[in-house]
Amino acid sequence: MLDIFQYDFMVRAFMAGFAIAIIAPMVGIFLVTRRYAFMADTLAHVSFAGVAAAFLLGFEPIITALLLSIGTSLTVEKLRSSGKVLGEAGLAIFLSGGLALASVLISASRGLNLNLSGVLFGSIATVTTLDLQLILGLGVVVLFTIFFLYRQLFAISLDEELATVSGLPVTRLNRILVILAAIIVSLSMRIVGILLVGALMVIPVIAAMQYKKSFFATFIISIIISLFSVISGLFVSYYLGWASGGTITLIAITIFVTSSLINLRRN
Repeated sequence: MLDIFQYDFMVRAFMAGFAIAIIAPMVGIFLVTRRYAFMADTLAHVSFAGVAAAFLLGFEPIITALLLSIGTSLTVEKLRSSGKVLGEAGLAIFLSGGLALASVLISASRGLNLNLSGVLFGSIATVTTLDLQLILGLGVVVLFTIFFLYRQLFAISLDEELATVSGLPVTRLNRILVILAAIIVSLSMRIVGILLVGALMVIPVIAAMQYKKSFFATFIISIIISLFSVISGLFVSYYLGWASGGTITLIAITIFVTSSLINLRRN
């Protein structure tokens, strides 16, 4: 079974998947707690527009997607914090806009051969050396940021008004959180796929919440569930020839259903 690691692309895929499986729920738990989980899907659709633009202009897709998603995340957060647009409304606007822009850019390619299947649904064979370097490098940045700001991010997720009264830099922390979400979305598209990356940030967290533990315990359990989903999903997708993103998501959903049944039985 370990003959899978004789291929360089599989080694890159597992290294990238391991990193993403750790950092995705670490940010996702703060988004879910704030009922801001829709942010991941919005940024994913915007990243798709970035990928389409990269194919059209000859740029590196992951970098274009990263820059566009970070810009969008900051814009959405600015609109939400200013009160000009409700959070969910702003996300809906950018989600639709990102998908619309992507469709226009793809049609503007005029027959250019765009292999977007791997980007949309994930493909373990498409992880390049540059992708791996970016994922590992930025993954370390995300990891240390969460480590040093864990208490502050927990405070604004629990009660933003209380955090403001307590003197925390809420605006700055909100911006950091959405930037981290944008980074994870862009980095995850090779493994999970743009259309399913939100699931990896949200489903392990929701599954972990079924056990009704403390916030920190839920934080750890969600990482464990994410790691299991990604690693087992990569094995299954390789040997059965399935799309990695869909396989990983289905495994995560299975764990969520199982956790829900366990919780129901306890109650």
